[in-house]
Amino acid sequence: MGKKERAQERREKRRQEISLLRTIPYSDHQRWWSTDTIAVVTGANRGIGFEIAHQLASHGLTVVLTSRETHVGKEAAKVMQEGGLNVVFHQLDIVDPTSIQLFSDWIKEKYGGLDILINNAGVNFNFGTDNSVEFAETVIRTNYFGTKSMIKAMIPLMRPSPFGARIVNVTSRLGRLNGRRNRIANVSLRQQLEDVDSLSEELIDSTVRIANVSLRQQLEDVDSLSEELIDSTVSTFLDQVKDGTWISGGWPQVFTDYSLSKLAANAYTRLMAKILSDRPDGHKIYMNCYCPGWVKTAMTAWAGHTSPVDAADTAVWLALLPDQFVSGKFFAERREINF
Repeated sequence: MGKKERAQERREKRRQEISLLRTIPYSDHQRWWSTDTIAVVTGANRGIGFEIAHQLASHGLTVVLTSRETHVGKEAAKVMQEGGLNVVFHQLDIVDPTSIQLFSDWIKEKYGGLDILINNAGVNFNFGTDNSVEFAETVIRTNYFGTKSMIKAMIPLMRPSPFGARIVNVTSRLGRLNGRRNRIANVSLRQQLEDVDSLSEELIDSTVRIANVSLRQQLEDVDSLSEELIDSTVSTFLDQVKDGTWISGGWPQVFTDYSLSKLAANAYTRLMAKILSDRPDGHKIYMNCYCPGWVKTAMTAWAGHTSPVDAADTAVWLALLPDQFVSGKFFAERREINF
């Protein structure tokens, strides 16, 4: 049996283990949630997001299913409602500040806030062996900046609880800092992003935009960061995407724009978890991220090997952990993995 076959066998064995775990009901002692617990799932009209919403609602929570397109979102919610689940729909476009504000105002007025946020909404325009950056700006704006905007907007609305509020960000192993094959070539920059004490929002913002070697070298010194440098990095990156010089930037070679967007989301998860760790008991917010795997959805052109049911499992598990003292970690198949 070759290496590929052995890896596939291990994946299948782990999926079977998780499927078995999913059949074990939570005990009354473990169930810290109720129908009054509000979970928001972004991009939940189909695929992984739909299944996350379905599984959370099946556990008895009230789920707010969001979608950029109203019609498909309403239809998705209707399917679950007809199954007796407590699911409501609200339109939300995570790259539109007005849409986020309208959603924030609505959830505050209707429920007084939320308890769980699953940042699932995202985009990818590459399939198979493609590695185009034609839509790089859209990918990074959605997968990183959209996710970040939702986190910032929802944190003030997370309701106090002795069990802590939870944020789960759906990211990817492609965004790992130290993957063997698909990682940032600049060692110094990788080390800065690994060290949570030196992480800053500015550094993460800069990282997802850098393709210019000289700009990257400036950013090796975290003390040299400035708003001007970040602004210039944005325009430089966009210019280099247009002329093709991003290829020599030392970035991941697989789905470069998607990988960088998820790397930034992973790093931002760690940064925010550290910041939020100082909140007092009763106001804790735990934030983690996870990789759902290569899933059979429209985003992968149905080429994945993981079902949406299995892909959603770790998100639901993290959101419902009975003794939630885990934060700032990266998971796959209910196991912690390195960033």
